[in-house]
Amino acid sequence: MTQSAAAQKPPATPRRLDPEDAQTALAEVQERLRRQQLVADLVHRQEEGDAKAPLVEDLVHRQHEAELKTLLDGLHPADIAFILESLPKDERQAIWKLVSPEHDADVLLEVEDWVRESLIEAMDRQDLVAATESMDADELADLAPDLPPDVVAEVQKGLTEEERAQLLEAMGYPEDSVGAIMDFEMVRVREDVTLEVVLRYLRRLHELPDHTDQIFVVDRQDKLQGILPLSRLLVSEPETEVRAVMNSDFLTLNPLDSDADAAGAFERYDLVSAPVMDDQGRLIGRVTIADVVDVMREDSQEQALSRAGLQEEDIFAPVTTALRNRAPWLLFNLCTAATASFVASQFEGTVSQIVILAFLMSIVAGIGGNSGNQTMTLIIRALAMGRITGRNLWQLVKRELFVTLLVGLCGSVVAALFAWVISHSLSIALVMMAAMICNMLVGASVGVLVPMVRARFGKDPAMGSSVLLTFATDSLGFFIFLGLATIFLL
Repeated sequence: MTQSAAAQKPPATPRRLDPEDAQTALAEVQERLRRQQLVADLVHRQEEGDAKAPLVEDLVHRQHEAELKTLLDGLHPADIAFILESLPKDERQAIWKLVSPEHDADVLLEVEDWVRESLIEAMDRQDLVAATESMDADELADLAPDLPPDVVAEVQKGLTEEERAQLLEAMGYPEDSVGAIMDFEMVRVREDVTLEVVLRYLRRLHELPDHTDQIFVVDRQDKLQGILPLSRLLVSEPETEVRAVMNSDFLTLNPLDSDADAAGAFERYDLVSAPVMDDQGRLIGRVTIADVVDVMREDSQEQALSRAGLQEEDIFAPVTTALRNRAPWLLFNLCTAATASFVASQFEGTVSQIVILAFLMSIVAGIGGNSGNQTMTLIIRALAMGRITGRNLWQLVKRELFVTLLVGLCGSVVAALFAWVISHSLSIALVMMAAMICNMLVGASVGVLVPMVRARFGKDPAMGSSVLLTFATDSLGFFIFLGLATIFLL
């Protein structure tokens, strides 16, 4: 029976875990920083000949730092990470210096990548080594790309042969794979021992690895034979052998599986942890619900940003960085908007004769965009969940078009009534009704095709999708509405 050394660390001191505490603490930190800056400004305004001014400033500065340090020491590392992410870079660095060294490792693991880089830059080599040498192999692998190579090499010297092999293994897997998120903390037992032996072994441990809901049963070659749920261990007779109560039917993951697929499996089967096996059937790690929640959160954030054509960035990043991130898709959006305007300009004669069309065509474009956005959201989510296959694709397309047609028929009646009220023309109302239905079908088609085509070529299906959808529904919406008006109203 074995367990990684990291799981034998003494239990950590309980910390505050209320999200409202983080918000309150952030407000307190910002207020103390404001007061500190106010005192500094007042001191600088005093006469240069006042020898006591620097002493007063230093005294107040130390007092504020002591208060901030006391506040930070009472927070959970996740709350400290939240505060650091919510401050401009200069203030962030000032607060980071006040964080207790014992929490450095946990905070570095909690913060977003774009904040972690700036924190690591502010630390000297000795502090970095001290913060990372206590990390598990899987945690160190997460941080390794952001750490200086000499720091990683120094930390590796303090690892055991097993931990060093685990570190190299974890660093060798692709970023979005199960191998990159698995950890090596787990409890293993043999199938030929009794439950009483297992219980005695567990009692000798300081604590169980986080999210331990099952014990893994392996043979002498570390090949996984089954799993022993803790619930079954506790209610079974102590004299019973492990093989008699273990589960032989269980879900396993491969280190090269997609982390998104693993997250889907956890959601589908309500898992707390799952073993990771190599191609030879050997148990090499496990994935826990905590790892999966992180994957889901990151995927959700990336998807939300991708739809607007953005990448993750520091909200306090320099203007030049923000421009590089946002300008490309905004410029593309400018081109698409210009195209839509060009299409509308080609019907200048129609609009000049029937001015009311200029007020109505924005409704056609807007409703088409909103309808397409609903379809696109459903498709992107279904792709992320792995629910779209070659067999059900055409069925899904037909369903979305049919639903959009029904919704369009209902909505177009309301739109036509509105057009008739303000124009007193039945012809304009009918054109409005037809254009609205057609543009909603365009939006639904684009909402299905854009994510599917991008996914087919291995691209992020959400990247820039809203920009492309707006381009289609605006340009074609204007063309359809004004084209029908030209044909039937002039």
